[in-house]
Amino acid sequence: MRAETHILGIDVGGTGIKGAPVDVSEGRLLTERYKVLTPQPPTPEAVAETLTEVVRYFEWDGPLGVGFPAVVKNGLALSAANIDNSWIGKNVESLFARATGLPVKAINDADAAGIAEIHFGEGNEKEGSVILITIGSGLGSALFTDGHLVRNTEFGHVILDGQVAEHYASNRTREQEGLSWPAWGKRFNKYLHHLNRILSPDMIILGGGASKAFHQFSDYLDVPVVVRPAKHLNGAGTIGAACHAYWSMHRQEQHRSL
Repeated sequence: MRAETHILGIDVGGTGIKGAPVDVSEGRLLTERYKVLTPQPPTPEAVAETLTEVVRYFEWDGPLGVGFPAVVKNGLALSAANIDNSWIGKNVESLFARATGLPVKAINDADAAGIAEIHFGEGNEKEGSVILITIGSGLGSALFTDGHLVRNTEFGHVILDGQVAEHYASNRTREQEGLSWPAWGKRFNKYLHHLNRILSPDMIILGGGASKAFHQFSDYLDVPVVVRPAKHLNGAGTIGAACHAYWSMHRQEQHRSL
C-alpha cells in the first residue's frame, strides 16, 4: 500500500520530463527517476500526454506534484520559459489532472528544486538569503530569505551583456555554441557576479543538469559567496515538486476542517 507521505514528483523541463515517487517526510527519491523526452513542440496537449506516460510507468494512483518551467500562480501558467507560448494562461493543474485522472499541484520548477534544497539539502537551516539557480535549457531561479520562498523569481531573464542571461550562460547555450567547461564557467561566473551585485545572497546553490559537472567549472567561479552544487543535483526538482504538493494539499484539508 502506498504510504500517505509518498507522492509522485514530476519535473517538466525543456528537453525531458522526469519523475519518481518521493518520500516527502525524508525528502528522498524512492526509485530511480523515469525520463521521457519533452515533445516538440511542447504544447499543452502534447506535454500532458507525455507526462501521463510517466504516471503510467509507475502505475501511480495518488497525488502528483509537478515542477513546471513557468511563472505559476494558483495553478495558472503566466509565462512560457523553454516551453510553448500556448501555455500562457492555461491552468497547469487542471490540464494535468484531466489527463491523468489524479489530483495535481504545480509550482515553478526552480522553486520546486529550491524547496528540496532548503528543507533537505545544502540550504537546510541556512539563515539569510539563499539563491538556487537551475542550469539547464534555461536558467531558473529560486530565492529564499530565512527559509521562506519568494515565489516565481525570474533571475535567468535579467539582462547581461545586452542579452537575456539564460541565452548567454545556460547549459543549452554551452552545448549549442560548443563551449568548453572552462569557457562556459567564465561566462557563468560573470552571471553570478551580476546576481551578487543586485541581491547580495549568503549562499548560491546550483541545480539542474549541469550541476553534475560542478567539478569541471567550479575553479572558474570567484564570486565572493559560498557556491555549492545541490545535494540532490538534478533530482531536486522532482523532490521539491512532491513536497509542495503534499504540503499544499494538507493545508487545504486543514482549512476545510476549520
